[in-house]
Amino acid sequence: MNDFLAFDPKDLPVPKLHGLMLGGVAPRPIAFASTVDRDGNPNLSPYSFFNVFGSNPPLAIFSPARRVRDNTTKDTLRNAQETGEVVIHTVSYDMVQQVSLSSGEYASGINEFIKAGFTPVPSIKVAPPRVKESPFHMECKVREIMQTGSSGGAGNLIVCEVVLIHIHTKVLDDQEAIDPFKLDAVARAGGNWYVRAQGDALFQVPKPTGKGGVGIDALPDPIKNSKLLTGNDLGQLGNLPQLPTMERCREIYLSPVLQSFLAEHDKNLAAEPLAKLLLEQQQALEAFALLMVHTNSRL
Repeated sequence: MNDFLAFDPKDLPVPKLHGLMLGGVAPRPIAFASTVDRDGNPNLSPYSFFNVFGSNPPLAIFSPARRVRDNTTKDTLRNAQETGEVVIHTVSYDMVQQVSLSSGEYASGINEFIKAGFTPVPSIKVAPPRVKESPFHMECKVREIMQTGSSGGAGNLIVCEVVLIHIHTKVLDDQEAIDPFKLDAVARAGGNWYVRAQGDALFQVPKPTGKGGVGIDALPDPIKNSKLLTGNDLGQLGNLPQLPTMERCREIYLSPVLQSFLAEHDKNLAAEPLAKLLLEQQQALEAFALLMVHTNSRL
């Protein structure tokens, strides 16, 4: 394992460790959090230490960490402690520059809705206003705040129970499910880098069905030991619920679908490059049949 560098967190300056963790744990969803203080003054700020952690009850957790630079805390934390309420929004691509602007270290009392040009709309079950420009809002009650330390970089995990969800119809499909292409969500990477969940960045990976796939270990050795097929390729093949018999492989190979595919490609290509093309199209069964027929023909 000479290609890896090992770092003991205790041996690293906190800013260096902070940067490595944010660079390696990416992309991270963004909690665009709206809060108010005890006097009703609003605050708005994004946090990428965030995710959902259950649906029964529906829980979301985000962390306004103590600033690494000077160990100060953020208004969001104080407001959550004072009022026990927050609204968490999804950040879409068409608002990301405004969201970044809102993250500036403004003095307490500065209204980031105004500073970043966002439109506040009333919430129904909590006091903090919602951000009209975001397509997905979660009104939340704070259940618990867990402080992980008292030094710069320490987290403050705000455990929120979702009490009401608002979703703009423009991001829903005909089944009232969220369409990721319409949501156009943005996530954080390290440094100044962001990730847009759009275009080729979005792809599907079929989940194992029932008790799971047969596994890579069940694949025939010529396939498993291929020098061309990658771990992702073998993972798709290993996700098949069962391996077809040789007779079934021949039937699939002679099917109009696979024969049409072969007619469209260079007949001089070996089986493995053709199988990779099929796997790129999520056609694992056809790829396996192709590999088996070609392998068997050489025996």
